[in-house]
Amino acid sequence: MIKIGTRDSILAMKQSAIVKENIEKNYNLSCELHPIKTTGDIILNRALWEIGGKGLFVKELDKALKNKDIDISVHSLKDVPMEIDEDIPLVAYSKREDPRDVLILPLNEKNLNSNLPIGCSSKRRILQLKNIYPHMEFKPIRGNIQTRLNKLDVGEYSALVLAYAGIKRLGLEERISRVFTTSEIIPACGQGVIVVQGRREDSHSYLEKFNDNTSYKISMAERHFVGLLGGSCHCAVGCYGEIIDNKLCLTGYYSPDDIKSYKASIIGEIDEGIDIATRLYNVIKEHIANDR
Repeated sequence: MIKIGTRDSILAMKQSAIVKENIEKNYNLSCELHPIKTTGDIILNRALWEIGGKGLFVKELDKALKNKDIDISVHSLKDVPMEIDEDIPLVAYSKREDPRDVLILPLNEKNLNSNLPIGCSSKRRILQLKNIYPHMEFKPIRGNIQTRLNKLDVGEYSALVLAYAGIKRLGLEERISRVFTTSEIIPACGQGVIVVQGRREDSHSYLEKFNDNTSYKISMAERHFVGLLGGSCHCAVGCYGEIIDNKLCLTGYYSPDDIKSYKASIIGEIDEGIDIATRLYNVIKEHIANDR
């Protein structure tokens, strides 16, 4: 029996079920989900960047892994901190779901209400959205997707901006009013990727058919770029990699002060993602230096 640790939100459970079904289908092994409430799911009255960042969604699961209460844990890669405990590495990456962000309006509404704020949970999104909707106000919103949709539909917000991947996995695509291109809003690094974490000493051969090598390579490049910038929820940073004509195109976004922002792209060989990310980081830093 493989014990799979997961956050206890509906989306997290659905994503963990995807891993469970893949293992059971391909390896004839039994799995069970072990939902665990994380600090990030408990503290909902403050913006994530004010209370410790992405690590609040994983630390309880990390502890359960180390204590051998579970065998593996499942996360949205965009919620995983850049620094990973070497004893519990990331061991498998899903094929990427749609990485874009989407706009969701209240039920039966067709247009934005400029008298109400757009609910948005990240600085990365807010700063890029200001270029699209300069007349709108923005207000942080916490909680799982269902909680956020309820707040939207009772009239607290004019709209929400969320990850397409989560909306799709929950079967809520009919709620989408607009899909932003990756040029309009550069996604969070790893957005759309489900990642599995396990103990270093264990075998994870039962994840071989779940793991997507292209997704792994792109994710590593994106995370390296963000890691070089010290990326967390405390700064506005995004990175998106895609394969174009058998080359990796990596685009980075960074705002050091929540006012000015910088964007650049680098193209290179797929297997040279770390080098591409390093070059992209140096280009962004050069742009910042030249702007002073």
